[in-house]
Amino acid sequence: MLVTYFSSTSLNTHRFVQKLDVESRRIPLRKSEGELVVDQPHVLIVPTYGGGAGMTGDYSRPVPKQVIKFLNNEQNRSLLRGVVASGNLNFGPDFCKAGDIVAAKCGVPYLYRFELMGTDHDVRRVQEGLEEFERTLRHNGRWESVA
Repeated sequence: MLVTYFSSTSLNTHRFVQKLDVESRRIPLRKSEGELVVDQPHVLIVPTYGGGAGMTGDYSRPVPKQVIKFLNNEQNRSLLRGVVASGNLNFGPDFCKAGDIVAAKCGVPYLYRFELMGTDHDVRRVQEGLEEFERTLRHNGRWESVA
């Protein structure tokens, strides 16, 4: 199962993905790094930024702009099969809000959420979940088909 992910300079999401020990590709942080285009079904792991509504009441855009750009590519979006999100419990009801938004806009399942870098328990749950999710999609004939 290919995992695509975005990680800022904090590398929290990057460290989590490394622990999964799965094929992965990182969405570039900077424009100078080029564009990521996938050629196989994937699950996206996305951090949540800003926790939804900011302290001023302004909308803070919880989905990183790099992820929006990645998903605006029709091929990347059509091969997306599910989403996992990270966040900070300090965001309260907006914890992992980026996952809610991506799942709703792309019509894919929201598979799991974890805080910051995740725990060993989170890593095991996501590893097991990815394996089971891929088996289910293959069994139902939705692995290669456009979602």
